[in-house]
Amino acid sequence: MKPATIEDFYKDTSNLIPEGISKEIGHFNIFSIADVIANFKAKHTMPYNRRAYYKISLMIGKNRVEYADKVIEIEKSAILFSTPKVPYNYLPQNEKQSGYFCIFTDEFLVRNKSGVVLDDLPIFKVGGYPVFQPNPNEVKEINFIFEKMHKELASDYVYKYDLIRNYVLELIHYGQKMQPATALYPTHNAADRITSLFIELLERQFPIESQLQKLNLRTAKDYADGLAVHVNHLNKILKDKTGKTTTELITNRVIQEAKILLKQTDWNVSEISNSLGFEEVSHFSNFFKKQTSQTPLVFRS
Repeated sequence: MKPATIEDFYKDTSNLIPEGISKEIGHFNIFSIADVIANFKAKHTMPYNRRAYYKISLMIGKNRVEYADKVIEIEKSAILFSTPKVPYNYLPQNEKQSGYFCIFTDEFLVRNKSGVVLDDLPIFKVGGYPVFQPNPNEVKEINFIFEKMHKELASDYVYKYDLIRNYVLELIHYGQKMQPATALYPTHNAADRITSLFIELLERQFPIESQLQKLNLRTAKDYADGLAVHVNHLNKILKDKTGKTTTELITNRVIQEAKILLKQTDWNVSEISNSLGFEEVSHFSNFFKKQTSQTPLVFRS
């Protein structure tokens, strides 16, 4: 699954990309949550996917944050730290939403000489709990940091990005000192969610409608990485829930698409093979014959 880019973010939220902001300093921007929700084109949810940028959010309101193997319920407020490595879904549970969020690339903080490596920090590690629920006084303090960033970004101060980097690091360290939220769904529901999200990731790659289109996820590990779970854990859950292994489910869907392309398009076998992610036509032919007892050309005829 291709990560959602900075450009995708601005397209989804109907905001214009600030000119030149990504050229020298990495990318940084800050938004009001209420404004962004009001500008969503179709729905008040964020798609379950990876994002090619970091994000820190102060969410004030009733919300739910869904990961592949956990769901965190937020009753009043939370600060959320998201990393490009972990896909998630954020769902407001009522219309009264406020707060801020900032997005930034790794390059933006690399220019800070603090020596901080984001992915080494607990709040940005895969499998951690990057949602923290502050008390009212902490909400005020966190909100004040965001307000300072928002004000500074609009200023003409020459060194404003250096100052903003310090504010971002202040938020990160603030989160590091807080205890994680623990309102998670039971394990059996987590298994249901992983199964559902696996199927979503699988089906999202289809149909193949252009010879330029190519499957991004081909192996069990690809899907496990896409869901930020261990491949053995994913395989066990899918076997328990569907009776089939991860590889069997992937194989069945690829074969289904291969049959459609062979019957309903005039693409040659090489073009179909390439679209389905095979490096060699012979690999595709052997794969197809093993699953159907026919070569692609015999099946087509």
